[in-house]
Amino acid sequence: MDVAGRRERAGGAGRPWWRDAVFYQVYPRSFADADGDGVGDLPGITARLPHVRDLGADAVWLSPFYPSPMADAGYDVADPRGVDPVFGTLDDFDRLVARAHELGLRIVIDIVPNHTSHEHAWFRAALAAGPGSCERSRYMFREGRGPDGDEPPNDWMSQFGGPAWTRVPDADGRPGQWYLHLYAPEQPDLNWRNLEVRSEYLSILRHWLDRGVDGFRVDVAHGLVKALGLPDAGAVPQGLEGRLRHRLPYWDQPEVHDVYRGWRRVLDSYGDGAGGDRIAVAEAWLPDPGRLVPYTRPDELHQAFNFPYLLAGWDADRIRGVVDASLAAAAASGAHTAPGGGHVVPPHTTAWWSVGG
Repeated sequence: MDVAGRRERAGGAGRPWWRDAVFYQVYPRSFADADGDGVGDLPGITARLPHVRDLGADAVWLSPFYPSPMADAGYDVADPRGVDPVFGTLDDFDRLVARAHELGLRIVIDIVPNHTSHEHAWFRAALAAGPGSCERSRYMFREGRGPDGDEPPNDWMSQFGGPAWTRVPDADGRPGQWYLHLYAPEQPDLNWRNLEVRSEYLSILRHWLDRGVDGFRVDVAHGLVKALGLPDAGAVPQGLEGRLRHRLPYWDQPEVHDVYRGWRRVLDSYGDGAGGDRIAVAEAWLPDPGRLVPYTRPDELHQAFNFPYLLAGWDADRIRGVVDASLAAAAASGAHTAPGGGHVVPPHTTAWWSVGG
């Protein structure tokens, strides 16, 4: 289907725009520099949106542009309602969205709900407040194991290597509690069993929806809720495929779907009534479509990256197996499947690898 034909189909009555859309990812730091300081910025993106449209894209996915110390390429967010000064201002963001919409482009932004930056106001308050405080309950603080609490609370490992726990001192300077970070130590994990955390992120969604964004790519969508009691993970197989197939107590917990049902209600409240005007896409690293499809049930998110394609390599039989399994799982739940790629892997020639409802 050519660009004009695809766009005509995407604009069809009752058909969600994202079902046929091509998404173009932009990493703000390196895309276009408008002020000559050597760093990409939001005005630079805005100036080049006509080129993105002319390439045939229907939507732009913006990687994080929030205030951040940049320990992890901006995925360590210090203020999820702001714009890092290196990229511009909220007014610049508003102008970007307005220009995109003038050109017929949608804007999808990253939201990073699994963790914050260690420089986030909440985490600073948690360190200052100490054990047992409401401030610490927003994160995953725990006492250590061993007679002096000098061993991590469990055997979980960071996705970046090493233990997923870092110890902090008490007010008197002596070693105190440990906090969980499934990624860098500068990215403390939030406690999604805390109702204040859930309410805060509904507010963050509304903040950006009110500014006109058309959707969100949900970072680490499968990792928000951890198993009760934080049990040991045990020996985890080596290699990406082995790690994905191993049942881990910090991935894909059933309660995560309660979170997304709440998010879907917010998204639908901004919709046009045609089904999916404002959308959310899950980055959920799961080994098979059967576990992925629940994220795209009609009352949860709209799409999910279908990473099993990445594990198939250039093997026709394995690719066919993924396609067949994806279609079967989608048919059973009423979901929709489509191919594509993510920000942490080399891109393929298609838009992104997804399963969508």
